[in-house]
Amino acid sequence: MKKEINWSKYLVIGFFAVGIIAMTLNSFLPGKDDIKDLELTDSGIALPSFSKEAMVGKQLFDMNCAACHGRNASGTEQGPPLMHRIYNPGHHSDRAFYLAVQNGAKQHHWPFGDMPAQPQVSSEQVSRIIRYIRELQEANGIMYQQHQM
Repeated sequence: MKKEINWSKYLVIGFFAVGIIAMTLNSFLPGKDDIKDLELTDSGIALPSFSKEAMVGKQLFDMNCAACHGRNASGTEQGPPLMHRIYNPGHHSDRAFYLAVQNGAKQHHWPFGDMPAQPQVSSEQVSRIIRYIRELQEANGIMYQQHQM
């Protein structure tokens, strides 16, 4: 005699398992709540004693990047905060910044749309902007973390 399998029981268990996995993964992804928190804490961003290169980078950032990425890289409604752990050097290397400026970047972490290329910013200027961002991140506890997929 062949035992009949109750598929509805397995379907319900599978549905709940997928839901739990989705909720867990979603809690690790940045979202609009992260953006709101960072905008509200902009005045709380620690400003270090910048190196000379980073001071030049700050001026360049303010002229070319702050309109979208915000004062002190805190983000705006047009662009993501670079003062977020997801932009640590282990996840977004310096090369990623060079490529984003040179070629633009497809939307992938945030709901702001694609970043257009910034041809008015030279490679040397990007280097100084990166120095500013990295010194600012370090002063605020955003350090290298191994990227895990």
